Amino acid sequence: MLDDVVAVLACPHCGSDLDRAGNTLRCTTNHVFDIARQGYVSLLSGRSRMVGDTAAMVAARADFLAAGHYAPIADAVAAAVAGVEGCVVDLGAGTGYYLARVLAESPQRIGVALDVSKYACRRAAKAHPRLGAVVADAWQPLPVRTGAASVVLNVFAPRNAAEMHRVLRPGGYLVVVVPNSDHLAGLVAALDLLKVDEHKQQRLTEQLADRFTPVSQQTCQFPLSLDEAETEAVVAMGPSAWHATPEDLRTRIAALPRPITPTASVTVAVYQRRD
Repeated sequence: MLDDVVAVLACPHCGSDLDRAGNTLRCTTNHVFDIARQGYVSLLSGRSRMVGDTAAMVAARADFLAAGHYAPIADAVAAAVAGVEGCVVDLGAGTGYYLARVLAESPQRIGVALDVSKYACRRAAKAHPRLGAVVADAWQPLPVRTGAASVVLNVFAPRNAAEMHRVLRPGGYLVVVVPNSDHLAGLVAALDLLKVDEHKQQRLTEQLADRFTPVSQQTCQFPLSLDEAETEAVVAMGPSAWHATPEDLRTRIAALPRPITPTASVTVAVYQRRD
């Protein structure tokens, strides 16, 4: 983990600055956190109420994203913060795919991938050389120094408006990606998947209104062409994975007409931190 990344982290117990001491991070009041051999560090302050993605869910996401199916979303996220340098914090970063894409645009950026799943953090730690992966709970105080981030990313992930506001510098940007109600609509109907609330984006803006000013909003919509394994992966990597058995899912997928061509549809919204 880069020292530049450690410099923006904070102790989850007392909020003090962290410094590296060999393969550990230590704060001024002597709380110590081991850096795992896979390169990530856990900065959970206690038992999390969140259930992190399983190893199988993370593996499905890694395979699906590596195939480039959601590259248009990553491109849109990167374009949304073009020209903004400094530290980028990704809350609910998963495998680090979107954060790595943003970091690749500028050598002046460093990144912190926050996720409650240790399996996701193991992947994220290797996603980019200027990225540090940290196990953290989105609903607890984030282990990031106040005002340390120029950009916060939140892609298909839980949103803690107060903490995202706190870790952003004045004038910093928040980029939020949420699925639209017609996202993968063909698959949702055929496979009996969880539906997206059509008012999701409206509720998001209302949730952020006290702390963030809307800057821009765009729909990112594009067709997909998937085989059976990729179709299973796009389901297995999301919340529907908790509600569908693999056997039933494979049976339903096998009955789909070929080719399998759902449409991806998300909203990429940019907000600016209010002082």
